[in-house]
Amino acid sequence: MSRRRDPVGLPGGVYALALVGAGLILLPLAALVTRVDWPNFWPLVTSEASRAAFLLSVKTSGTATCLCVLLGIPMALVLARARFPGQSVVRALVLLPLVLPPVVGGLALLYTFGRRGLLGRHLEVMGLRIAFSTTAVVLAQTFVALPFLVLSLEGALRMLPRHYEEVAATLGAGRWAMLWHITLPLVLPGLTSGLVLSFARALGEFGATLTFAGSLQGVTRTLPLEIYLERESDPDAAVALSLILVAVALAVVGLATRRATANSDPGD
Repeated sequence: MSRRRDPVGLPGGVYALALVGAGLILLPLAALVTRVDWPNFWPLVTSEASRAAFLLSVKTSGTATCLCVLLGIPMALVLARARFPGQSVVRALVLLPLVLPPVVGGLALLYTFGRRGLLGRHLEVMGLRIAFSTTAVVLAQTFVALPFLVLSLEGALRMLPRHYEEVAATLGAGRWAMLWHITLPLVLPGLTSGLVLSFARALGEFGATLTFAGSLQGVTRTLPLEIYLERESDPDAAVALSLILVAVALAVVGLATRRATANSDPGD
């Protein structure tokens, strides 16, 4: 008996182009792995400068992710549930860092919080200096990572049926009670995905951090900045540290993808 061809299957050309696209992503990563100095890998990634950069990156990225949660949840709720004039413009501005070159974001932050910036000159009078400090690293990472959480959570909120909240309201639940006990738990998968992606984006941030915070070891030199500096002086260390970032990013993206797949699969 001849095998019937799937009438709604994909054309062969689609698979070919998909294979080319996969190669464009995977081949550079494979090339990076082949350049690693494996016998000296551990000493390269555990040097004092490397450890300081890695620990600073994890600390600042974690703090930036907390800020994304604190600020992103209200922003997503307003964009998804409220109606006000100019809402589409506000949404576009909130998501602008997704497409804005990071160095431009760094300049914008510098002219806002720098010594002569819009707010920075007033903070300077109070003895608060933000630019070229660890706080500047956190702000730069938050600036570029926040839209990821807002976009993910807003999409989850828009797909959430309102009848659960309507029933809770008829039973006398207040707005804060509905938010904490009904709305947020129901969109937890979207919130978790946004949180994970925000952390990954903050961890890999480079341009805005360099422009706004500089590169001072132990203070503002994150792992991407350390890789950039080592690229000229010690290429082997740069490659080894790059592999660490790739591994962390792969784990983070894998976690987010796994959660999204699990929540979209009715069999799980």
